[in-house]
Amino acid sequence: MNIIHKNEGPKIPYTVRGSKITFDDEVMYNLSKYERDEASHIDLCRDKFGNLVSGVIPGSAERYVAQIDIPARSYNYVPDGEDEDGNPKKKQVAVPLDMDDVTLTLWSMED
Repeated sequence: MNIIHKNEGPKIPYTVRGSKITFDDEVMYNLSKYERDEASHIDLCRDKFGNLVSGVIPGSAERYVAQIDIPARSYNYVPDGEDEDGNPKKKQVAVPLDMDDVTLTLWSMED
């Protein structure tokens, strides 16, 4: 995973297990569920009560905590028999998410 420290100061604690990332033992994302055919982005914020919230919610989310950028899904093409004319066919198979390609941007937790 690529880590970017957006600013100085303490960051939210997080753990990574496989394709799952857990923030402050409060919010967990299974990033493989967010993988799409185009790049995807997740915002994690703190609300005015100190709770973690997903997304930028006007009037509620007060500060960024983390942003996750997941690259577009990639595919391999594997042999899949022959068509009715005897020509080889291939089928598209999604490549599992490689966490080394994910970017995590962390924001300071200080005021």
